[in-house]
Amino acid sequence: MAVAAAAVNVFQTITATVGVYTAPIAYTGVVLLAQVTNTGTQTETINFGYRRNGEDTPIVSGLPIPANDTANLLAGKLVVETGDILTLVGSSAVNLKYISSVLETSNL
Repeated sequence: MAVAAAAVNVFQTITATVGVYTAPIAYTGVVLLAQVTNTGTQTETINFGYRRNGEDTPIVSGLPIPANDTANLLAGKLVVETGDILTLVGSSAVNLKYISSVLETSNL
């Protein structure tokens, strides 16, 4: 009986209002794009960070995003290893829309 091999590379599109991304077990994620759009009528703020072993490193802190505008949260690519977490906290759970493209590569 043949055993199906796990995919070596998997592209993921992640959308959320606020939340987190955790690199899955046995995969390393390469974040290619991370941006947030303010669909509301007032300026909102966003905090975007990286967590490894419980230690937080801010990437963007208190970034104001005007109404009907979008902010890119990364200037380049970011490697997220197994268990690492991207955190996203905004001043609105309704008006801030997050989208990210992640390439997950198997570590096996």
